[in-house]
Amino acid sequence: MQLYPAIDMKGGKCVRLTQGLFDNVKVYSDTPADMARLWVSQGATFLHLVDLDGALAGHSVNEEAIRAILSCVDVPVELGGGIRSTEAVEAMLKLGITRCIIGTKAVKEPEFVRELIDRFGPERIVVGVDAKDGMVAVEGWEQVSAVPAAELCLRMKAFGVRHIVYTDIARDGMLTGPNVAATRTLTEQTGLDVIASGGVSCMEDLRNLCREGIRGAIIGKALYENRVNLAEAVAAFEKEEHGNG
Repeated sequence: MQLYPAIDMKGGKCVRLTQGLFDNVKVYSDTPADMARLWVSQGATFLHLVDLDGALAGHSVNEEAIRAILSCVDVPVELGGGIRSTEAVEAMLKLGITRCIIGTKAVKEPEFVRELIDRFGPERIVVGVDAKDGMVAVEGWEQVSAVPAAELCLRMKAFGVRHIVYTDIARDGMLTGPNVAATRTLTEQTGLDVIASGGVSCMEDLRNLCREGIRGAIIGKALYENRVNLAEAVAAFEKEEHGNG
């Protein structure tokens, strides 16, 4: 199972939100690049970046912080938040981002994702599916759509998408455990590389995800609050090959 330490950026700083609420912010570092270096020094093999300002603005806002991270680490980096045009994807890939996460636009204009996959390939484009009670939320989680998460994922699969970041908004930043059942169901229904996001609070949560055959997990607040030791987690979950049994 691939682990993804999360670095959420707001105003050039490394923060965590609770349940995606922009008025519920905790700053963990003034320098996101320092956090990136720390996680890589502890064994991170892939980083997950979110431009929170970008998610609301609809375009990249924290590019300076993103550049700084890319210049100081040599592991793959995926980025979400405000990437809503082909030009934006191209610009981020040129900067050195490995995978761009498309969220809001995948719901509102699904054909856009097909175009991106055709142009950049399935290893460069990830679809971010953020759900509340199984329904997809958009616009930095400010609105809930009428589209079920599973339906969106299957549509994306038909376009060639391989990677999905699935966030259960109710769990995000709450340290209450991920929604293992919903993530497992989505993995089984779609056969996609579903990356669980939101709620991971301890090693047991990671064990539960791994046991259910879930391919990836994003760890945010649990790392920042010292509830999960990244080096131990990488040793436990990335070094072994787990089947789906």
